[in-house]
Amino acid sequence: MRKLTLALAAAAAVGLAASAASAEIDQPVRIGTEGAYAPFNFIDENGNLQGFDVDIARALCDAAGFECEFVIQDWDGIIPGLLAEKYDAIVASMSITDERKQVVDFTDKYYQTPARFVAADGSGHSIVEGDAPAAVGNVDEIAFDTDGLDGKVVGVQSATIHEAFLQDNLSDVVEIRSYGSQEEANLDLVSGRVDLLLADSVVLDEGFLKTESGEGFGFVGPGFTDQRWFGTGAGIAIRKGEDELREAFNAAIDQIRADGTYQEINDKYFDFDVYGAE
Repeated sequence: MRKLTLALAAAAAVGLAASAASAEIDQPVRIGTEGAYAPFNFIDENGNLQGFDVDIARALCDAAGFECEFVIQDWDGIIPGLLAEKYDAIVASMSITDERKQVVDFTDKYYQTPARFVAADGSGHSIVEGDAPAAVGNVDEIAFDTDGLDGKVVGVQSATIHEAFLQDNLSDVVEIRSYGSQEEANLDLVSGRVDLLLADSVVLDEGFLKTESGEGFGFVGPGFTDQRWFGTGAGIAIRKGEDELREAFNAAIDQIRADGTYQEINDKYFDFDVYGAE
């Protein structure tokens, strides 16, 4: 790898000149991602890496002046791969949580969406008692109705915030079945090996419910966003101590948010603002 001194444009309000900072960053910057988490990152029918995460990563690299390349890594090994220096940053819809911050550093968020359950239409599974808002901020305020869940099998991707949420809140009510990828969990719901799934609402909607395999299934209950389990949004994970790289990505996030690039990518995949509340 060679060292390059790169001018990093910091985001500025429309009509104001962008300030610049320089940082010495190893080139190319290697981006780790999963490739099995549609619509955020996935392999298309031609074998190409695609998705919102991928387009955002490319835009951030362009904004920062980086030469970037992608490395595909299974989810359960994605943080160990970063620590082993297989790549320099993770752009893979990784939620910023206190637990993960003990091991890696994060940039600012680049999107935030709630988690939800999915089950077969008409299954009658009860998730909460009474009415609930579209996104629930504090799980302590929710009374779980276990009558409809007792003994059911819930599929979830392993080593995720969704698995931690189930273990902490419903392990005495349901059987939790963990999978290496979300795609594997989806297949077992269709085959009847699990009764429900818990995952990111957009991944379930765009990557499952809106596909042929997802016909006959739908959301059950509210969304969940409590920071203790779901963090403060998806960010880019960086090895601890690599502050220049983290701040370069932060400046690039601000820049693409300000110049319209982020909105163009958002609109390519979604008909709503995936960034979430400020």
